[in-house]
Amino acid sequence: MSFSWTPHRFSGGALALDVANSVILRHDHARRVDRFDVETQLAAFPDAAVQFCAERAIFGEVAPLAPTDKDEFIRLREATDRYFRSRVLTGSDNLLLAELLEAIARVLRSGSNPDSLGKATAHSALRLVAMPEPERMKICGNCGWLFLDRSKNKSRTWCDMAVCGNRAKANRHYRRRKEEETP
Repeated sequence: MSFSWTPHRFSGGALALDVANSVILRHDHARRVDRFDVETQLAAFPDAAVQFCAERAIFGEVAPLAPTDKDEFIRLREATDRYFRSRVLTGSDNLLLAELLEAIARVLRSGSNPDSLGKATAHSALRLVAMPEPERMKICGNCGWLFLDRSKNKSRTWCDMAVCGNRAKANRHYRRRKEEETP
């Protein structure tokens, strides 16, 4: 199957969330896809982030990840997802904050390029931890991705209206039509 990084894949609103969302269908182990398992997709991510990510003006150019930094980067991605998903679902950050901060520190202390994808992601995660309105972080009702709701009235439901919003609306329409047809 062909794959490319598109604007939809950067609908999280922050680099750290876009990185966390690189695992498709995260909680469906039968259909789960980790886009960073494919080296070419991981290598193409920084260029796509510079083009599509909402924070691109903050981090500017992003250098590809050094092969020696991949394990720490993946650890940061997983800690980011666990922490912010828990914060959205429970309103609490319990011990997961310590795990996230430790993962951030390990990436920032690594000897890799200061403009690397890992370091840009760590800085993005720190900005999210300090976010003044944590209720703006949500989980998409369709795909389960994390995203920032930047709407004026904080009513956004989907990560991307053009993709997940349309799918949810089409599904509702289909179910309504099916119920109308049932005698």
